[in-house]
Amino acid sequence: MSRKIGSRYTAHRILGRGSAGTVWLGVGPQGSPVAVKLLREDLASDQELVGRFVQERAALLCLDHPRIVKVRDLVVDGNDLALVMDLVRGTDLRTRLERERRLAPQAAVAIAVDVADALAAAHAAGIVHRDVKPENVLLDAHGPTGPGGAPPALLTDFGIAKLIDAPSRGGGGRSGGRVIGTPDYVAPEIVEGLPPRASVDVYALATVLYELLAGFTPFGGGHPGAVLRRHVTERVAPLPGIPDELWRLLNQCLAKAPASRLRASEMAARLREVLPSLAGLPPLDIDEPEPEPEAYGERDAHGTDHGTDLPYEDGPYGTPGRGAVPLVHGGPAPDSTRDTHTSMRVPGADELAGGAHGTARAPRAHGSPRAGSARHRAAERRRRVRLGVTATALAAALGIGGWLVLGDDGEGGGGGPAAPSSSTEDEAPEAP
Repeated sequence: MSRKIGSRYTAHRILGRGSAGTVWLGVGPQGSPVAVKLLREDLASDQELVGRFVQERAALLCLDHPRIVKVRDLVVDGNDLALVMDLVRGTDLRTRLERERRLAPQAAVAIAVDVADALAAAHAAGIVHRDVKPENVLLDAHGPTGPGGAPPALLTDFGIAKLIDAPSRGGGGRSGGRVIGTPDYVAPEIVEGLPPRASVDVYALATVLYELLAGFTPFGGGHPGAVLRRHVTERVAPLPGIPDELWRLLNQCLAKAPASRLRASEMAARLREVLPSLAGLPPLDIDEPEPEPEAYGERDAHGTDHGTDLPYEDGPYGTPGRGAVPLVHGGPAPDSTRDTHTSMRVPGADELAGGAHGTARAPRAHGSPRAGSARHRAAERRRRVRLGVTATALAAALGIGGWLVLGDDGEGGGGGPAAPSSSTEDEAPEAP
């Protein structure tokens, strides 16, 4: 099934669906392959959004960097509102994570360097991405591999969050007292209702890098409201086995105060300095912390599939999992079931009071039991038994020692030879 997109492009088949719209594999005027992101009809009918779309056109078209998926054109035609982008032959970072769970430190840092470079270029042009996450990082299967065997990484979906998050919808990351974004990667200042600056992208990228190393995000798990609260109130827990220099850098970029974080260009430079020291290190051998059941009031969040709002074809990393939809011959691919984009109320002041006052659930070294699990309880019982046996043996030893001392004095002393004391050994013999 083909359809015309404006007068210059033809979309042939669906690559994926997401919360913002549908991505098509298409061709341009010279027959070159392109990815066409066709936004939802309700967005296309919003005249204020269309006006802002046109205003953003020049900035997005001028955003030209090797680590940014190039926007070729913005199309406004009747009910069609579309971004035409370069087609990246590969897969997205979420797909690779779904298969491998975590990456070796050097490969993870190499990917983060590419994304940091992309953000530095965008920030220099005055553009904040606002939705950095693995789904929006594409891995070029046809590019030269870098340190740790990492393929070139490209950042996509610039402008989408800003276009959809209209002033009439709240602006500045909020909508009528609501947080709009992907909970696991939302910076604390967004949760507190402040406008998004470049530092929110650095925080999100640091969260992605933590996820690449650990296999899970530092504040994720449970209800989206609990996730948002953790971003504001909890400090990130260190990862067992992570090199010290890398941890210090990561921790700084996850600082609660935006001014304490590195700039994207600084983050890229520091990560490049760390890269050589990570050669040959295997993926971290850790387990995800035990989930904590948390209530957050009325469940007023609505998760929507952000799916694969991405210009890619199926890549070399196996069958894509949640958050990634491959090119499927003969029809559209099914939607992802991963809830990655959420709109929910801004937490109240009482819920966020006091800033960071705790530490997030600490990851466990691989093989150590979860607290409260049957294995953990059994280990505790064994530990208590060992302590009891040790205490009994110590008490018995003390009792025998007392009996021997009495025997030395010759009082009550039948039963066994007296042990010599150190004092008698050290004394000189008496003169005859």
